[in-house]
Amino acid sequence: MSEPKPDSRTPSPPYGYSRECHYPLEQQIRIVAEFYAHNIRPSRIAYRMGIDIDLIEKLIAGEMHQAAFTELVTYYRKHRRNQRLKDAQQLKGSARVELQTRIEKEFSEADHLDPR
Repeated sequence: MSEPKPDSRTPSPPYGYSRECHYPLEQQIRIVAEFYAHNIRPSRIAYRMGIDIDLIEKLIAGEMHQAAFTELVTYYRKHRRNQRLKDAQQLKGSARVELQTRIEKEFSEADHLDPR
């Protein structure tokens, strides 16, 4: 009998990961803060960027690098709000006012709901 061919397929990545992460820790913290500010789930961040899910959850819970992470999340939330308000300028009349009101409401609620 002939010898079986070795399996050339790559193994399935662990749950939550699609690739290895090659970013330094500082860059990972920035990435997690930006995704978190855009309301992306931690498992999705891990899957897309390859960042360890444990690190993501610890950052969000405030167990690691709390001051830096909080500052970055605040920066990215403000940046996102400003970008959305700028995009709302393309609308006219009451649609613009309603969208701007909703954006401001979501921004203020996000600050109150922050677990840190």
